[in-house]
Amino acid sequence: MRNLILIWVSISLLASCSSNQDTSDLMLNDGNKWKVNEEMTPHIQQGNEIMNTYLTEKKTDFQELAKALKTQNSSLIKSCTMKGASHDELHKWLYPHIGFIKSLSSTSDSKEAEKIIIQIKESFETYQKYFE
Repeated sequence: MRNLILIWVSISLLASCSSNQDTSDLMLNDGNKWKVNEEMTPHIQQGNEIMNTYLTEKKTDFQELAKALKTQNSSLIKSCTMKGASHDELHKWLYPHIGFIKSLSSTSDSKEAEKIIIQIKESFETYQKYFE
């Protein structure tokens, strides 16, 4: 039940952050990475660190991973003060990223979890390509 409430709050906060959402492919800012504000960056970095630690230490509790990543996403969404094109591009990355974490938290199959974890890792790599 707590997970459902956290998901609902995260989605609500994300939706209230901007109502103008574009789901097309990410683009660079005239060949440069988009700037993410100082308030939001630590939450993304911490999520990436959580993922890297999980993989490096060969942990297996993917439900705990999902919970930790959800917490970081909630903090990220609460810290959203960005506006304009960089904000819109960040949402193009964030919506699928949240979806992967939601999928991870709702699976009980370890093989499926492994596939989703790869998607989440790739999502963090995509973030690194397009944002700073």
